[in-house]
Amino acid sequence: MEASLNEQQLLRRQSLEELKSLGIDPFPAELYPVSHQAADIRAEYPTNPEAFSKVVIAGRLMTRRVMGKAAFGDILDSSGRIQVYVNRDEICPDEDKTLYNTVFKKLLDIGDIIGIEGHVFTTQTGEISVHAKSIKILAKCLNPLPLPKEKDGVVYDAFTDPEARYRMRYVDLIVNPQIRETFIKRTKVVQSLRNTFNAKGYLEVETPILQPIHGGAAARPFITHHNALDIPLYLRIANELYLKRLIVGGFDGVYEFAKNFRNEGIDRTHNPEFTGLEIYVAYKDYYWMMDFVEEMLETCAMDVAGQTSVKVGEREISFARPYQRYTMAESILKYGNFDIEGKSEAELGEFAKSLGCEVTGKMGSAKLIDEIFGACVEEHLIQPTFIIDYPVEMSPLTKKHRSKPGLVERFELFVNGKEIANAYSELNDPIDQKERFEDQLKLAERGDEEAMAMDHDFVRALEYGMPPTSGLGIGIDRLTMLLTNQVSIQEVLFFPQMRPERGSASAPSEDK
Repeated sequence: MEASLNEQQLLRRQSLEELKSLGIDPFPAELYPVSHQAADIRAEYPTNPEAFSKVVIAGRLMTRRVMGKAAFGDILDSSGRIQVYVNRDEICPDEDKTLYNTVFKKLLDIGDIIGIEGHVFTTQTGEISVHAKSIKILAKCLNPLPLPKEKDGVVYDAFTDPEARYRMRYVDLIVNPQIRETFIKRTKVVQSLRNTFNAKGYLEVETPILQPIHGGAAARPFITHHNALDIPLYLRIANELYLKRLIVGGFDGVYEFAKNFRNEGIDRTHNPEFTGLEIYVAYKDYYWMMDFVEEMLETCAMDVAGQTSVKVGEREISFARPYQRYTMAESILKYGNFDIEGKSEAELGEFAKSLGCEVTGKMGSAKLIDEIFGACVEEHLIQPTFIIDYPVEMSPLTKKHRSKPGLVERFELFVNGKEIANAYSELNDPIDQKERFEDQLKLAERGDEEAMAMDHDFVRALEYGMPPTSGLGIGIDRLTMLLTNQVSIQEVLFFPQMRPERGSASAPSEDK
C-alpha cells in the first residue's frame, strides 16, 4: 500500500506517527464538549459579547498563517467558517512549547479536525475570531484536500469535475460548502410537504421495498432472489398498490416518502434509485387533487425559497396558484397541430414517425400517444401546467372518465418541460381493474418490458370495497431540482449511482 501513496500522503502519515511518538492520540475516542458553532458566534457575538467569554468549537483546519509565536487559522464546522487566533505562550504556559512549535506549526495539516477552547473577540481588522486557550487533535486528515487556489483574483484548481465530486461527495461537501445549501433545501422540501399532510390529519406509513409482484407504475424492475422462501422478489418501482390496500383497510389518508428503484438509464433527470412521495385520500377525486397540489406546492416554494417564484436557469417559475390546465388531446392539438381523437394505431404511428420518434410493433396506441406528447408538447410546458384526461390505455390503475368515453381521470403536472407529479381518480372497480391488468399482460406478450404484472391480491382487496379515492405521486428529486435551480438530478442526490471506478473490486473485469 505504501508504494501507491503520493508524497503528500506519505508526509501526512509521517506526521501521524510523530504525533503518536509524542503521546498524542490522532483519533481520540472520548467526547469533546462542543458548545458553539461558527455561524451562531458570528451572528450573536456583536449584540451579546458577554455570552462568549468561554466557547468550545470543533471543525476542520482550512487555513493556517504562522507569524512567529502567534498564528491565525480558519476552522470549518457544519455551519461555516470562523477565524481562530493562537498564541504560543497561552496554549503552552510552561517552558515546554512542543504543542505549538512542533504540533501546531509542523504536524497539523490542512483538513485535520481539531477542537479549540477559548473566548471570542474582535481583531483590529474587525473580524470576529476565537482566541484559543487550548487545542486538541480530534481526527487526522491523511489525504490532502483539493482546495481551490487563487492568484491575481483568478481561482484555479477548484474541485469542479462532476464525476470526482459525485464519487467523493464527502470531499465535495468540505471544499465546496455552498452545495450544502442544496441538500438543506431538499430537507426543507420534505419537511414542508410532511407538515402540509400532517396538518390535514393524514398518516405517514411504510410499505414493503421487496415485493413479490412489481406494480403501481410502468417500469422495468430490478430482480433479486430470496433464498429462504426460494422465490424471486422485485425492488419496488412504486408503492401505490400497498397504499391503496390501506385505504381499503379504513384509513382516510395515507402517504409515504419512498425509495423506488427502476432498471432504466441514467441521465440528467433519471437515477435508478430515487425518492417518490405518494399520497392517497379517500372520498376525493382528481379535481380536488389538482387544487390540493396547487396549495401544497405554493406553500412548499414559500417554505424553501421564501417566495412563490424561483429561478430555474434563465427562467422565473411561479408556483403561485392557479395553474394552467389542458387535456392531453388539447395540448397535442395546440403544440403539435394534430388531433389524436379517433385516430387508429397506424395513423398515430405515422405521425409519431414524422416527429422523429422511434416506432416499433411493440407499441400500442397509448405508447404512441405518449411518444407524440413527449416530442411536441413537453418542452412548451414551462410554468406549472396540468395535463389531464389521458387515454384509458395509458393508465391501467385509473378510473374511467365520468363523461368522456375512452379517457380516464388522470393528470400530470409539468414544470420547466418535465413531469414532476402524476395523479388519478383511483380505479376502485375490481372487475374493471382485473380487465386492465389482463390488457397489460397482452402488452407484455408483445414485448413491452414496462407492462404491469397481474396482482390478484390487489384485485381481491378491491373486492372488499375501496371508497372513491384520489392518489398522487411526486418525484422529490425533480421537485428539489426546480427549487434549487439544478439541471442535473445528480446534484440533488448525495450519492448518485455511478459506474465503479477502474481498478476497484466492484469494477467489471475487461478480461473476457
